[in-house]
Amino acid sequence: MRRVAGRSSGELASGTVRRVLGYLAPDRRIGVAALLCLCLQTALSLAPLYIVKSLIDHLEHPHGAFGPVIVLAGIGIGLGALGGLVSVLRTWLVLRVSTGIVARLRGQLVQKLLGQSISYYTEARGGELMSRVLNDVAVVERVLGDTALGFVGDAITLVGCIALMAVFEWRLAVVTLVLFPLVALASRRAGRPIYRTRRDVQARIAAFTAHAQEILSLSGIMLIKSFSRETTEIERSGTLIEELQISQLRAGMAARWFGAGLELVQLTAPIGLLLAGAWLVVHHYATLGTVLAFITVLAIRFGVSVAGVGTGAIALLGTLPAWERIFEILDGDTLIRDRPGARALAQPRGCVAFRDVSFRYPRQRQPALENVSLEVAPGQLIALVGPSGAGKTTLTSLLARFYDPDQGVVSIDGHDLRDLRLASIAQAVGLVLQETYLFHGTLRENLLYARPGASDDAVRSACRDAHLDNLVAELPDGLDTVVGERGHRLSGGERQRVAIARVILKDSPILILDEATSHLDTASERLVQGALARLFAGRTSFVIAHRLSTILAADVIVVLDRGRIFERGSHSELLEAGGLYASLYALQFQGPVTATAPLAAT
Repeated sequence: MRRVAGRSSGELASGTVRRVLGYLAPDRRIGVAALLCLCLQTALSLAPLYIVKSLIDHLEHPHGAFGPVIVLAGIGIGLGALGGLVSVLRTWLVLRVSTGIVARLRGQLVQKLLGQSISYYTEARGGELMSRVLNDVAVVERVLGDTALGFVGDAITLVGCIALMAVFEWRLAVVTLVLFPLVALASRRAGRPIYRTRRDVQARIAAFTAHAQEILSLSGIMLIKSFSRETTEIERSGTLIEELQISQLRAGMAARWFGAGLELVQLTAPIGLLLAGAWLVVHHYATLGTVLAFITVLAIRFGVSVAGVGTGAIALLGTLPAWERIFEILDGDTLIRDRPGARALAQPRGCVAFRDVSFRYPRQRQPALENVSLEVAPGQLIALVGPSGAGKTTLTSLLARFYDPDQGVVSIDGHDLRDLRLASIAQAVGLVLQETYLFHGTLRENLLYARPGASDDAVRSACRDAHLDNLVAELPDGLDTVVGERGHRLSGGERQRVAIARVILKDSPILILDEATSHLDTASERLVQGALARLFAGRTSFVIAHRLSTILAADVIVVLDRGRIFERGSHSELLEAGGLYASLYALQFQGPVTATAPLAAT
């Protein structure tokens, strides 16, 4: 038997079943009411047994009176109508329970995933996560309603049938009950391959979903078209689709072989009961009405219930892989979270300190930062420069607490970030990344994401400061223009100005700009730098820039290489020192350059 993380698949399934049952607890009263409705409906569905028996016994020895037949028929119709009403109520109750479970699952998944750290998403594939949130939950949703309801209903009917069998004719009951262990044994033997094949199907669906999300996104399509790789991606998709098809065929056939066995039992059982019943009638152990009612109503209902219990159990077992994949997300460790007793950062001044900070990304041998120490006073403008991979973005990511350092302390106003609430850190730090992400919504909605309660005047003021007002005036619906997926209806420079307007609107005391003007043309860059100069005033600002002309007048320029601080000082001091900064500067400029950007005046 396959073992997972030291546990057999049987143990894993058993633990999953117990955990799934725990999801019924919040709606247990509704569940009990639904169970009572199922019991009542079962009783009403078995009532025709007495009616059929009475009719046959009456017609076997007719006395010329047709009234009893009409009465019995009327009772049957009335019970059928009552059963229909109970069925409607039962369905509503069951839907309340099943939709409640699915809603809680979705809510827990979204809450868990949004609470995960950035490192979680650098390791996971977005399509894989989407498959678990959408496809796996959809599997659970499909089965929780009708299948689970039918399984419980058939189980209750099964118990009722056995009880009535014993009352009606115990000898026929013994013959009938011989079938039950055969079905139970078949269910047990069929359950293992069905469980394994369904788990494989869910994994294949996740793999295809992840692949489809990558190639069918706008960025993916642009990459495929630019390299003319359509044929390659079609072949890769075809391979994944074929693997999924084979897996689905195996899962379907495993269930079908079990179904075929149940159908054989349902076909042969009535014949055996008819022979046994005929023998009892011939030898005067039972009346014809009892035997016929037993075979036509009770035995058939019993057989249908046995088959329903078997197929329902297999269907429910088939959902366990989906539950397990959902629980893998819910049970995942959250590396970055609020400590017990974490407090809010009240009125931050913007004093930032890195003390002996070291950090290494998972699955990388070399540290991204090593023994970095840096003190930044409130209101200072710090420029971070150095070759690619020097640790510049890592340093600012630690300040935003996207990661925690392996060693050392990152603090704001003397408070270790790990002792502060994440929400208050996010409020204190404004961030503009090189790649601007915009939601598929209006320009106004994307701006208000930074400060939902901001007034319309504040939004327009932020647009003016980011020199975005001319663009807003040109858009067909102004601020209410839909920007498209990831903001692709705007140019790269326009998206960056939207990001700058968004951080202006947020009004945080600490700013991080990671290549915030990299997509701007020269004219736009000069305009935006004018806005940034006003934005930097009175705020602690960290600017990552490869174009050194944009950071010439920073209070302190910090030069990093291979995760260490090599130099720090003003532009003139570093040029005079003739170190790494001077080398980088010489690569960009072949002679002395004077800063003409407004940033140089700060």
